[in-house]
Amino acid sequence: MQTVDFSRSFLTFRIDYLKRPAETASHEPPSSLNNARILLECVCEVEDKETGAAQTFVMGASCKTERVGVARDIWIEPNADFIPILSVEEYLIVKTYDVANKGVPFYPPSRGMQPERQAGKVAEAYDSVRLDVQRVEGELLESAEQIVEATLDPNCPPLVARTVIGAGRYSAVLDYPVKTMNASERDFIYQTDTGPILFPDFRRGPDDFIEGFELAFAAFNCPDWTEFIVRAQVPVGEGVDVYHYSRPVRLEARNQVIRLR
Repeated sequence: MQTVDFSRSFLTFRIDYLKRPAETASHEPPSSLNNARILLECVCEVEDKETGAAQTFVMGASCKTERVGVARDIWIEPNADFIPILSVEEYLIVKTYDVANKGVPFYPPSRGMQPERQAGKVAEAYDSVRLDVQRVEGELLESAEQIVEATLDPNCPPLVARTVIGAGRYSAVLDYPVKTMNASERDFIYQTDTGPILFPDFRRGPDDFIEGFELAFAAFNCPDWTEFIVRAQVPVGEGVDVYHYSRPVRLEARNQVIRLR
């Protein structure tokens, strides 16, 4: 069966300041051009069962807010975790600072304060975007014994999980690399523990679906359900909140584990 080779799948966005200012900038750019290639962590294909329309969303690996090409002081202060979520037409940038609601201005500051979740149209933010999802043949592991054996294989084959969930008018297929797998060859028990991945909000309309994505870790040990732990804003002191993977959600699902050949 076909699956995603996450080791060779990337999103690449291009910002050219000679053509337009960057809609997401939080600092003065050191140079006028940058192409950022970011490894994919999750591919989410969403079908609207009412219309038959489908959308593909990808999530890039977490990186840090930075100045590119400078001689020193690369890291922007205050610094943020930066996770890009893209479709062909839309983007969502999720930034996480040491505390929630940090209040960091755009560049130039006359543009006001940047949100920690910034959504918009790709055509208005980037000179170009490429979504390079490399699909390859994989072997579906159909039993717990096969999954445990593949996990403990000394050749260390990459494993990819596919989780199908849905509600209301939507069905979503989540593909993501299994970065942590627990396995017992005595009892033939396996359990994924991996993320972050995309967690969709099925209450959203098709036009703003991307804005509802949250980040989550996923765990399953059978084909029939998945437990997610979803990133949420959590109070940790008087007037102070942080973002933490803290909201558990259990959903009926169709889970598969696929070994790359």
